[in-house]
Amino acid sequence: MDSGLENVVAAETVLSDVDGKAGRLIIRGWPVEELSARFGFEAALHMLWQPFFPELGSVADVQAQLGKARAAAFEHVGSIVGGQGILSSLRTGWSLLQDDESLEAAIALPAAAGVFLASAVRAARGLQPIAPDPDLPHAADVLRMMRGEAASPAEVKAFEAYLVTVSDHGLNASTFAARVIASTRAGLVSAALGGVSALKGPLHGGAPGPVLDMLDEIGEPSRAEAWIDAALARKARLMGFGHRVYRVRDPRADALKAAVARLPGTTGRIEFAEHIETAVLGKLAAKYPDRALETNVEFYTAILLEALEIPREAFTAVFAQGRCLGWVAHAREQIDEGRLVRPKSIYTGPVLEAA
Repeated sequence: MDSGLENVVAAETVLSDVDGKAGRLIIRGWPVEELSARFGFEAALHMLWQPFFPELGSVADVQAQLGKARAAAFEHVGSIVGGQGILSSLRTGWSLLQDDESLEAAIALPAAAGVFLASAVRAARGLQPIAPDPDLPHAADVLRMMRGEAASPAEVKAFEAYLVTVSDHGLNASTFAARVIASTRAGLVSAALGGVSALKGPLHGGAPGPVLDMLDEIGEPSRAEAWIDAALARKARLMGFGHRVYRVRDPRADALKAAVARLPGTTGRIEFAEHIETAVLGKLAAKYPDRALETNVEFYTAILLEALEIPREAFTAVFAQGRCLGWVAHAREQIDEGRLVRPKSIYTGPVLEAA
């Protein structure tokens, strides 16, 4: 038995390959570093989905479909925003969508995610939601709806780099949940709802915000070593370090570091983050010489999303905006497999004798 399923092969996939020993992530044949630098959101969606939806059309067609679906999703905003957290708003909004295995249902998921995410962020600030502009590229419109003004081209490119980088990552907990649900033929929205519900757990999708909390508490480079020593002494987890799969540095960390470095005005923050990163890695190597604890995707995710002025409480929902591309692709791949996921269990309870 393998209770964490690390060594159990549960699917064959053409979508992504996570090589934890080599520190490599391949998505549809592309190393993630290349993918994040070259692909926009629509192009990444097209690449991941096109074999499952031959009717998808061109990348330009994808942009038009997303714009139309954002406009449709905005009609639901009044039903989901207010009185709940940002991720819960996204989950509630998705539950109102058409739920089947069609392209229309698939496109509605990332489109609606952008609308519900932006509207919930504004609601948390006491602001009214802003209607989508169907003619804009998706990432640009999400930032505009969130802020109330257009983002710069550099900001849009950095945001797209993040969304593309996290679009797929093997059979992580949320993707596996989505595939299990898809195997029952429940529908793509149901599969994505399972994925986002798994993502809500702090062991899977909740670490970027606490990375910034850590940096804020340290405050300045001279305080780093004492702060880290104190945290290790009380056995606190250092956020942004260590990964369930990677035994070396998470390749997504470098992809996101490169993306944020392209944003004007981030040099000082990156230099501070690099100082803390170096200090943490040195302390972890000294304290745990037999464990592989390297920088993971969350560390530079935090720096990038902070630079884009996205609030910390929205980080997990923003992650879902990117990862839903992978959830949909995996769901369709599982549907094409045509096999209900039904693992075995080993009973360890008592066997009672009949009276």
